[in-house]
Amino acid sequence: MDILRRGLLTFGLLFALGAASGVRAEPASIVVASTTSTEQSGLFKQLLPLFEAKSGIAVKVVALGTGQALDAGRRGDADVVLVHDRPAEEKFLAEGFATKRWDVMYNDFVLIGPKSDPAGVRGGDVVAAFGKLAAAKAPFVSRGDRSGTHSAELRTWKEAGVDLASVRGDWYRDIGQGMGPALNTASALNAYLLADRGTWLSFKNRGDLTILVEGDKRLFNPYGVMLVNPAKHPTVKAKEGQAFIDWLISHDGQAAIASYKIEGKELFFPNASR
Repeated sequence: MDILRRGLLTFGLLFALGAASGVRAEPASIVVASTTSTEQSGLFKQLLPLFEAKSGIAVKVVALGTGQALDAGRRGDADVVLVHDRPAEEKFLAEGFATKRWDVMYNDFVLIGPKSDPAGVRGGDVVAAFGKLAAAKAPFVSRGDRSGTHSAELRTWKEAGVDLASVRGDWYRDIGQGMGPALNTASALNAYLLADRGTWLSFKNRGDLTILVEGDKRLFNPYGVMLVNPAKHPTVKAKEGQAFIDWLISHDGQAAIASYKIEGKELFFPNASR
C-alpha cells in the first residue's frame, strides 16, 4: 500500500508540474502590417532585432501593399500599421480605425527605365515624363496592388492628363504584385516603372535599368505608423503595439533607421513627430 501511495503521489506531482509548465505565458508578440518596400529593402532586418532585444516583444511583419495593410488593420488582423499613402492613412484615421498617426521616416520615389531611354524622359519632371511615356506607348510596369507606390503612380498619370482606361494596351503591364516582382518584371521587359528608392537600391537584378527621373517634389514619400484602435478590435495588443511605435520614434529607433545603408547610401530618412 505504501508503494502504491508513493506511486500515486509521484504521479500527482509530475502531473502538477506538467500542468504548471503548460500554462507558462507565451512571449509577448505583435503583428505589424507594413509595405513590401520596408520589407524588401531589408529595413526590418535592421530594426526588429534591436527592438526585440530591448523590449522582449517579438514582431511578425506581414508585408503587403499599403491598401491591403490598412485593410488588415480594419479587420483587426494587425496591431500596428506602418505604411506610405497619406490620403489613405487619413481615411483610416477618419474611419476610427486609429486615433493618431506618427511620422516615422521618408524616402522618395524614382522613375526607372532603360538606359537608352526610348521615351526621352531623362532629367525632366515626373508629370511630363508620364505624359511622354503614354504618348510613346513605352513599356511600363505597374504594381497594380493598391500599394502606396501604386497610388502615387495613379496620381501622376492623372496629373499628366492620361486616362489609363482609354490608353491601356500591351505597353502597360499591371502585375498586381509587390515592388520586388515589379522590378524583376521591368528588368526582364526593359520597361519603365515607378519605384521607391529604398527597394531600388537593394535590388540586384537591374539589367539595363537606371534612374531617369528623381528629385521632383511630387516624388516625396513619407511613412506613417498607427496603432489599430482597440475600441474597434479589443484583441489588439495595445500596450505592446504602442511600445513598438514609441521605440520607432525614439532617438534609438530613429538612429537605427538612419544607420541602415546599402553601398554607403541611406535608404530611409527619419522624421519622427513625437
